[in-house]
Amino acid sequence: MVKEIEKAGFPVVQMANLVPVAKTVGANKIVPTISIPYPLGDPSTSKEEQWKLRYHRVGVALDALETQVEEQTVFSVKF
Repeated sequence: MVKEIEKAGFPVVQMANLVPVAKTVGANKIVPTISIPYPLGDPSTSKEEQWKLRYHRVGVALDALETQVEEQTVFSVKF
């Protein structure tokens, strides 16, 4: 789906916990997530920690939308 949306002219960032799979399918902008059942959270942490994690990862994804890339890029996350 990512490639088709890009072909239509829309910028896309794929947030994926399986980065090698995202690379294989051809996603150009990839932001790593946490896990399959909780891509943007960790239920073993406090609500405040989960909010920080989500806020950071979504912020990285928004920055990635504005970034021009020539090849597949995995954007780094702090936590």
